[in-house]
Amino acid sequence: MATSIPAPPRTPTPPPDDPPPPPQFPSGFNPDALSPLSSTFPTSYRNIAGSPANYGVSPSLSDASALSPPSTAEAGPFNFKPTPYIVGRPAGAAAQKQTELGRRRGHKYARSSISHQIILSPTPRTPLALPISLPVPTLREYISSMSPEQKRRWAWCTTHLLVAGWVQTRAHGSLATTSLSHLLFFDALGAFLCVAVDVGANFEVWTRSSIAHPFGLQRSEVLAGLAMSIILLFMGLDLLSHGLAHAAEHRRAGRGPHSHAPRALPPGTVDAAALASIVCSLVSAASLGNHARIGRAMRFELFPAVGWLPRVLRNPSHLLTLSCAGLLLLVPLLGVPMYAWVDAALGFGCAVAMVGLGARLAYTLGRMLLMSYSGKGVRELVGEVEGLDGVVAVDEAGVWQVHYGLCMASFRVRVRGKGEVEGLRERIGALVRSRLGGQVYGEGKSGVRWEVSVMVNVEE
Repeated sequence: MATSIPAPPRTPTPPPDDPPPPPQFPSGFNPDALSPLSSTFPTSYRNIAGSPANYGVSPSLSDASALSPPSTAEAGPFNFKPTPYIVGRPAGAAAQKQTELGRRRGHKYARSSISHQIILSPTPRTPLALPISLPVPTLREYISSMSPEQKRRWAWCTTHLLVAGWVQTRAHGSLATTSLSHLLFFDALGAFLCVAVDVGANFEVWTRSSIAHPFGLQRSEVLAGLAMSIILLFMGLDLLSHGLAHAAEHRRAGRGPHSHAPRALPPGTVDAAALASIVCSLVSAASLGNHARIGRAMRFELFPAVGWLPRVLRNPSHLLTLSCAGLLLLVPLLGVPMYAWVDAALGFGCAVAMVGLGARLAYTLGRMLLMSYSGKGVRELVGEVEGLDGVVAVDEAGVWQVHYGLCMASFRVRVRGKGEVEGLRERIGALVRSRLGGQVYGEGKSGVRWEVSVMVNVEE
């Protein structure tokens, strides 16, 4: 194995005979001027060391002379140009717009510096004439808004309901007395509904339209009336089923209705239950003004057969209650024999009347909830509109009832010429109000307001 031989050391190069030339510097440049061994700066660099304006913004500026640029004669080697910094916005409009491009307006995080030039702020709009929604009162506010008169009416409705319960306890198997108690219960519910509607009218949300409730809350009264009519219908069916079941049991056992006959009053006595029912019905109809409200809920104008009766008896519910109570009051006074047969016949008659009245009301109020019109004369009205001067044809016609106090009618007609378009609208509106039960100024005979809209297409 061969051993490694170290390389011999290199021979040092001898220094050159001629020294190197000194470095070339520009005139006036001293390479030792900035040496730490030098105690002073040269004259040409004093402006750089002593002028803070050459270093940009400084918080220690006290006068305007420090912001002035150095003269050309004393310019430094770096040729700095000082720029003053002004706090705030520039005075000029163009400079202000230039400053706004990089600054956020309004809230700190509302828009970025780029998007606020693309996404503009919404244009100011006038407030809507129709509010989005109105505050619905709570139960506490509802109770506190009741006036003294409304509180008295509410107390009387409670008394009416208690009388209905007391009459039911005195039935003792009498079908007629049971029917009378059911009728009193229905009248009491109607009276409660009328007072509740009066109290609801104390608030703006009840009558004023909004986007959430286009017709206010008055359609809830129609819904409550529909529930009452269904209750009346089922009470009548319940009385019929019980009466038929008892009759079938008696017939199967080979006995007449005398086996479980109601207790007959002695001749010449007064039935206290019937008398209390008459007093309650008359007070509710006349004294406290519940007759108008109940009649409005019952829509007694739909029954032309009761038009010849006195005003108190024109309400079908009151008429039925007073008729049943009056017959029960007269039977013991007249000493009519076969009291059981009379009681059964009167009970069945009241039950059938309750079923018929409840079905009619449910049909009418159901159509009202479906935004239709249950009255008559719509076809005749359309024919009269087609016969007006200038009307070519009636393309569309719609009539419906929104709630108890508002009906609406809309027409789309074709006419010749533009001469009497406004006059045609007025004539159609007056014709609708007069033919469908309204007056010239929109108030119907039953207090119903009509709103008529007419769309006219002009044919050349």
